[in-house]
Amino acid sequence: MIIPKNPTVSDEQWDEVIRIVSDFGCSIQVIEGAVRNIYAILGDERHELLINRIEGLEYIDRVDTIQSPHKLLDIRSELRNHKTVFGGVELGKKLLMIAGPCTIDPKNPNRFYETAEALKEAGAQALRGGVWKPRTNPYSYQGDDKALDILMEGSQRTGLPVNTEVMDAGQLRMALDAGVQMLQIGTRNALNYSLLQQVGEAISGRDTVVLLKRGRHIGPIDEFISAAEYIVNFGNPNVMLCPRGTLPSLEGYRSHPDESITPLLKDKTWAPVIVDPSHSVGKSVYIEACSMAAIAYGADGLCVEANIDPPKGLGDDPKQAITPEAFKSLMKKCEAIWDLRS
Repeated sequence: MIIPKNPTVSDEQWDEVIRIVSDFGCSIQVIEGAVRNIYAILGDERHELLINRIEGLEYIDRVDTIQSPHKLLDIRSELRNHKTVFGGVELGKKLLMIAGPCTIDPKNPNRFYETAEALKEAGAQALRGGVWKPRTNPYSYQGDDKALDILMEGSQRTGLPVNTEVMDAGQLRMALDAGVQMLQIGTRNALNYSLLQQVGEAISGRDTVVLLKRGRHIGPIDEFISAAEYIVNFGNPNVMLCPRGTLPSLEGYRSHPDESITPLLKDKTWAPVIVDPSHSVGKSVYIEACSMAAIAYGADGLCVEANIDPPKGLGDDPKQAITPEAFKSLMKKCEAIWDLRS
């Protein structure tokens, strides 16, 4: 990891650094920060002569060597100083609360608009809403492109940024063209390395944020972090890690709640952790307890399914979405726990 003295290097300096690292079979990835750029060495950066030659350049402050499976996400990386801001919240400084329905009903856009307004009033800083839905059963509702317009209209009406899941290159491009501020990579695609690379390349040079959910099939923590590395590797470090329940199933819950991995993630990486309690437990009656536990474990925020009228919602809403009133109560309790952590 090359740290320059100035916020960036000139074109001439860049060419010189490229020539040096190329001599040792390495390449450079630029990570654009708010204050300064960081230049990640991709390849074996431990060669003493390589380090000496770069540190000998008058415009270079230092070279930090990190040998781990995820050198960009590593807690020792210079990116630990990166500040992720979303919905007016600097992650780590204030609790980030994302809420909204599982699935946007294109036949009833007003339900989403009413939900969005109620959630904003309840304190949510961002909206979630499913446009396209991954379904095990091919005959289940798969989503609708028209819902994307409804999602963005809700964003415009409330002034809140939005989150939605993308599953392929076409949906990715549509979401970015529409102005979606947070892309969600769901549990089924958490190890879809081709899609992760496409997302990383597509958001390079943008302010777009990615919420990467932990797949139910993912075991080791390093595997989850390495999945995020695929995205950050293209230069945009705005990635949030999202535990959302895993296997083996726990009777009574939808999944096996995994909010307790938050301290393990924070020991290894600087990336913010946003827990999804809705998919962890799968029943609205348990959402509050899971949410409070997540904040107690050190999460930076929550992504909660909420609907102004859950029984009439699509997808998972009838069983696991909470009302805006319940969200407001949950948020107050979670903020109290957040304050206890400070």
